[in-house]
Amino acid sequence: MFSRTVYCGAKAATAHVARYQLRCFSQFPLSVPINLPNGLEYEQPTGLFINNKFVPSQQHKTFEVINPSTEEEICHVHEGREDDVDIAVDAADKAFTNGSWSTIEPAERGQALYRLADYIEKDADIFASIETLDNGKAISNSKIDVQLVINYLRYCAGAAGKFDGRLIDTGKTHFSYTRKEPLGVCGQIIPWNFPLLMWSWKIGPALAAGNTVVLKTAESTPLSALYACKYVARAGFPPGVVNIVSGFGKIVGEALSVHPKVKKIAFTGSTATGIHIYQNAASTLKKVTLELGGKSPNIVFADADMAATVQNIIMGIYFNAGEVCSAGSRVYVEESAYDSLVDQFVKASESLKVGDPFDETTFQGAQTSQNQLSKILGYVDIGKKEGATLLSGGERVGDKGFFVRPTIFGDVKESMRIVKEEIFGPVVTVTKFKTLDEVVDLANDSQYGLAAGIHTTNINNAIKVSDRLKAGTVWINTYNDFHHAVPFGGFNASGIGREMGQEAFDSYSQVKAVRAKLQ
Repeated sequence: MFSRTVYCGAKAATAHVARYQLRCFSQFPLSVPINLPNGLEYEQPTGLFINNKFVPSQQHKTFEVINPSTEEEICHVHEGREDDVDIAVDAADKAFTNGSWSTIEPAERGQALYRLADYIEKDADIFASIETLDNGKAISNSKIDVQLVINYLRYCAGAAGKFDGRLIDTGKTHFSYTRKEPLGVCGQIIPWNFPLLMWSWKIGPALAAGNTVVLKTAESTPLSALYACKYVARAGFPPGVVNIVSGFGKIVGEALSVHPKVKKIAFTGSTATGIHIYQNAASTLKKVTLELGGKSPNIVFADADMAATVQNIIMGIYFNAGEVCSAGSRVYVEESAYDSLVDQFVKASESLKVGDPFDETTFQGAQTSQNQLSKILGYVDIGKKEGATLLSGGERVGDKGFFVRPTIFGDVKESMRIVKEEIFGPVVTVTKFKTLDEVVDLANDSQYGLAAGIHTTNINNAIKVSDRLKAGTVWINTYNDFHHAVPFGGFNASGIGREMGQEAFDSYSQVKAVRAKLQ
């Protein structure tokens, strides 16, 4: 998908004519005008962002960004390599050691984050449109994302002055206390499913704590984070505090994870890649947080409000076209309510509008890439071959764009791959259970442990089950219901550490103990 062709204005330079390429490299724009399908226009930055400036990549390479809804090229952006990572890390390290950010009044850091949130809020329609253009998600989903970004940056701004240590009473002979200090340069690697939201989840707590960052965007969705950087300097962040190197995981991600000047790695993505990054980071004993995959159970008891529960299941599995790590992809329904619930769920799923993501009435937009669409349809075939019953969906929509119908499988066995493996798309399995103990065992029978849902009007059962589930987040009578003050992260193969809440700030600071002997 990602070409190495380099653009010179509107013209492409061929790979064979080196002299012509060199002329074009110097002319490759650091921004391009974009006309959005909803009539909005804006200027899209395409360079790397280092020291508060958009700059070309050192090796003058670019890659194309595809619109998942049309399969057409949006633009090319500069592709970072190892030398670009070195430059960005050096800029971040200098900004940290010179104290222009790490040692200023915490309130000043908070004010810069508040201003950044204000700029995003003023430009919210453009940001939402970029997410929809670049990622393929429905514009209604993108607007939710942008508001979550604004809320979280403001939450981080308010926390900037609250990195307090404590006074420790160790007797009259010594004065003992702790202080929380920033780590230094933080390398951050974000996924393609929530480009702007994950950008905020990463930079917000890191900057509030006084760190500097070098962030790698996902190669398929780099546009919104680059656009956000046009406001970094205006918001009051000194040069080098926020840096973005667009590029590929095997190059930029690898370089960040082993770089000796990077003190912390934060990664959101697949479990397999997270394990690799964790191993790399061990070579320099970096602090690491990993928000990884999931195969989350969504449990329905017979006493639940079924109409509300169906909508919660829909939000759990089809929100963001199912490209959600916490997606409720395993639905367990109490036996006496199974037939009724499945009937309502199938009808509701088939009424959802799939298509043009810029249409305000669309619920589910496109999958983000051809690879993801192929993976989803491949799992549909696997489910059929394994003997599951396809109750609804399971097919591509249209012949252009990466669209797929919401898909429901019944008559599944727990050993089936569609039950065990993360599909990362709008595909759900539905299973009966008889007892509370049985459903807890079924829910916990997974290598993952990111999230879970419980639907019941019996609060006692809700608490009993939530206490026994091996999941970092349990939603009761709701699903995919995030709040900036509530930590999010997983157990087991779903990761290490937490995003959001006070716990995220703890991951971006270290404790220093001071003990002075009194005379």
